[in-house]
Amino acid sequence: MASMSSSLPKAALDQLKGFITLCRSKPEVLHNDELSFFSEYLLRMGATLPPKPEQQQKEPMSAANEEESESDMEVESEESDVELDMEGVIGDPNPAEPHEMGDPNKEMTDQEMESFDEKRSEAMQAFSEGEWDKAVGLFTEAIKLNPNSAAMFAKRGTCFLKLSPPAPKACVRDCSRAIELNPDNASAYKFRGRANRLLGKFTEAAKDLSTACKIDFDEKADEWLKEVQPNAKKLAEHQRRKERKATEKELKDKKERVKKAKEAREKAAKEAKEQQDQEPDMEGMGGIGGMGGLGGLFSDPEMMAAFSDPEVAAAFKDISSNPANIMKYQNNPKVMALVNKMASKMGGMGGMPGMGGGGMPGMGGMPGGFPGMGGLGGMFGGMGGGAGPGAGPGAGGTPPPAGATKPPTSTDDLD
Repeated sequence: MASMSSSLPKAALDQLKGFITLCRSKPEVLHNDELSFFSEYLLRMGATLPPKPEQQQKEPMSAANEEESESDMEVESEESDVELDMEGVIGDPNPAEPHEMGDPNKEMTDQEMESFDEKRSEAMQAFSEGEWDKAVGLFTEAIKLNPNSAAMFAKRGTCFLKLSPPAPKACVRDCSRAIELNPDNASAYKFRGRANRLLGKFTEAAKDLSTACKIDFDEKADEWLKEVQPNAKKLAEHQRRKERKATEKELKDKKERVKKAKEAREKAAKEAKEQQDQEPDMEGMGGIGGMGGLGGLFSDPEMMAAFSDPEVAAAFKDISSNPANIMKYQNNPKVMALVNKMASKMGGMGGMPGMGGGGMPGMGGMPGGFPGMGGLGGMFGGMGGGAGPGAGPGAGGTPPPAGATKPPTSTDDLD
């Protein structure tokens, strides 16, 4: 068996150590379907598996959540691709139970100060003799008496790291408390960095050990720092790549949002233009504003409804370009109904040429006409009198013969 283990590549051993560390920190991973073969092997060997975590009901994910989930999986995959040297990583088999940290608001009495000095001396004696379990108990008694001593927390944290097996998480808690009380405690940074290294937290370890050497250079701390720097550099480079990809993704998403907003604006403008094109063209008729007192014609709902008919609107646009074109629409009931409506609104119009029998009441001239209609109103007045009663000569009837005698005028007597 020994020869077989020695034949394993170092990379494979490191990966196995990393997997064992993962199982220690997250034992529920053994229930993954992909590791069913390993779980069965452990059960055959008489091992007891941790309880299976309760499965939470999965809610249907939206497209955005699915995309985010895929992005997270991609990041996790990238992290798993970082090859780290896991030699020396032991994790922490001890349960993460809180230990005595004292009352930070406690004020010491004179008697407690004397007792604290005694306990501190006893703890330091046990520490110097390497009695780590005993030293942990004595430092705890001292911390109860004086919970604001950074040195006591740093020393007890060191003892936690020297236990068998070590308790690196407890060491991290004590050293973190020591740093809160005294940010310049180099020993607290040194041993917290070492604890993080044993936990496989290389980035945090490198930072703590570097800080320890800056405060008070220590050869051992420098040696530990050199151990973790290769992995820390790999993780730092990976973090930079991840941040760069996140920035690129954010920029891409922003461009996509701007593009969609632009398309929405263009679509809205196009729809507005199409709606405007479908409305009656009133500009060709001079607009209501330049029609003087005729603007009231278009306050009539029936007339507005008639003008909303594309056929009627096109006819009046044709008439506006040439008033004589009104003759083309004499047989169009919709157009002529609107003409009659307008005539009744504006008063007598006379008669329409060729309409015979009296025609429409005389409309007279529309003052100023419709601007842009070539004087269509005046044309209505000038076209009155067709064949109806009261229509004067030349008003739409048969012109007089060429040889007819010219009626006398008031200037004939001067000849």
